[in-house]
Amino acid sequence: MKLYSGPLSMFGAKVQIAALEKGLAFECIMVPFDRDDRYEPRHPEVLRVNPKRQVPVLIDGEVELFDSTQIFEYLEDRFPEPALWPGDVAARAHARRLELESDEVFFPHVIKLFGLQDDMQSPAAVAACAGCAAFYARLEALLAQRDYLAGGYSFVDIAFYMAQVFAERKGALMTQATPRLLAWRERVGARPPVREVVGAMMRFLASEGRPVPPHLQALARP
Repeated sequence: MKLYSGPLSMFGAKVQIAALEKGLAFECIMVPFDRDDRYEPRHPEVLRVNPKRQVPVLIDGEVELFDSTQIFEYLEDRFPEPALWPGDVAARAHARRLELESDEVFFPHVIKLFGLQDDMQSPAAVAACAGCAAFYARLEALLAQRDYLAGGYSFVDIAFYMAQVFAERKGALMTQATPRLLAWRERVGARPPVREVVGAMMRFLASEGRPVPPHLQALARP
């Protein structure tokens, strides 16, 4: 099994963490991105499998997939233990919705912050940060009676943890306004697969002289 990812691929990191959580044997091939974060890998296998020309790409024998959620669903079907979706049908549907919202509702606010690091008081940056803060508040309410976003630890937690890493990098910070969410971040960030993948990403950032979020600076050390 081969997973093509990149040193700053949020979506690749989601899949890599999930595979490590399941204890799978796989080769992770890091494809360089361009220096402007335009995410244009040139690896021939990535170009062959994914018409979007992006990582992640999974090749497992005759199975060739792109899109982090589709890859994870395949891994969950093929290797159901340990489960990273809830067992109950309704709970699983809720978890899938939360994972989709992490990628397609929350993360677009973060994308808007790319290129605005020198203009964080601009209307566009302020609006993007406000959108992130509203999402944080919603998840804070979800955590009122649970430790993880969908009940037990799941792919939702992996997905949002990685999205929030990028939000922190771009200035949409969590604050003491969401103490339960901060505690959740500590729980998820303490998991060995998360530390392994995020640590490599933070060391890559540090090696290029890029900022590392304060709460992740310990992972950036060699």
